[in-house]
Amino acid sequence: MRSKNISSLENEENVDSIAQICSLLAEVSDEHLIYDFFGCLFTNSELKDFSNRWHLVKELRAGTTQREIARKYGMSLCNITRGSRELKKENSAFKRMLALLDARGEV
Repeated sequence: MRSKNISSLENEENVDSIAQICSLLAEVSDEHLIYDFFGCLFTNSELKDFSNRWHLVKELRAGTTQREIARKYGMSLCNITRGSRELKKENSAFKRMLALLDARGEV
């Protein structure tokens, strides 16, 4: 279940904490509760970074160049390259989440 990125967190306690949050989110059907939870959990700066990472995934899929994404969202090419590599993986979670977005008609 856990990806390499999550497994490489500082310690097992952190990994367990992320797994617990994921489990809770999987049970919640109230998007307003999740939105409020994120607002409590993350600073405004962290929420901006979180949002930008999702923007970059959608932009990469749309064919936007990495340099254009960097300009548009003020992101480093390093972060964008990482997102691009993740998106290219065979069983990428990014691809699976984008498929859910497509199914909702929110391309």
